[in-house]
Amino acid sequence: MIHFFLLLNKQGKVRLSKWYALHGQKERGKIIRDVASQVIYRNPRMCNFIEWKEKKIVYRRYASLYFMVCIDKNDNELIALETIHRYCVVMDLYFGSVCELDIVFNFEQAFLLLDEFIAAGEIQETSLRVMIKSMENADQTEAAEHAERMNS
Repeated sequence: MIHFFLLLNKQGKVRLSKWYALHGQKERGKIIRDVASQVIYRNPRMCNFIEWKEKKIVYRRYASLYFMVCIDKNDNELIALETIHRYCVVMDLYFGSVCELDIVFNFEQAFLLLDEFIAAGEIQETSLRVMIKSMENADQTEAAEHAERMNS
């Protein structure tokens, strides 16, 4: 099970966070600081898996962003790495060479893509085509609602 999904920049600033386990706001902040300090300052040649408390943190750096997934200790790390990679690929397809600013200014779409991919801490959809089609449908619906509001 995925407990949380985090995107941080190189300075440790949270760009996206999705929590699938119940944590209070103070505890979330503490977790983010703890995990960020362990991941960001690691040597790039070191393994992308960290044992953390009774769980594992699997992370990957793409450009200036760190993608982190917290999984159960007995879950497969390579599937978690593939989950991170799949999310990056689908964002690249949707945004066209995604960057940190795309996530900052279009965080609703980034969250929607993540929600299409992962629900309740489990992977729900792995097909890139289905996820992109779903996003296109959501964009069309949003455009139609916007046009309807403008005509009213």
